[in-house]
Amino acid sequence: MSSPDGPLLVSACLAGFRCRYDGSAKPNRDVAGLAAEGLALPLCAELMGGLPIPRSPAEIVGGDGEDVLDGHAHVITRDGEDVTDAFVRGANAAAAVAAQMGCPAAVLQERSPACGVRTIYDGTHTGKLKQGCGVLAAALRRRGIAVVATEAVRERRA
Repeated sequence: MSSPDGPLLVSACLAGFRCRYDGSAKPNRDVAGLAAEGLALPLCAELMGGLPIPRSPAEIVGGDGEDVLDGHAHVITRDGEDVTDAFVRGANAAAAVAAQMGCPAAVLQERSPACGVRTIYDGTHTGKLKQGCGVLAAALRRRGIAVVATEAVRERRA
């Protein structure tokens, strides 16, 4: 069970780490500030699953992160490679660390096949979105860790 005093788990790309599929970051000033203050734990489930930087962009086909964890959907790269195992391995590893560290919540990068909170790409690699969560978001929720959007970090810093 997580403690309300533990650090927030945050997508490492939001804290400024260049770990996205294309080697870039997606820095969020508030998230980076929390990480610099030691109030956030930046992790990248895709790297923890063994995926390289850079890597081909991936999307969930056949459902969302919940379906991936249940074995009913797959994570497929634009090149057609099935990277489901790496996504599941990384999500479970990151969720275990978050639980161990007492993270009460996670602030994740929307639209990502790992971190999407409410929205992910639809699996066609055409830029279309659908409702659903990423694999890490699903794994965290299953451990009782709240998953929130980046706007929520301002409240934590106040």
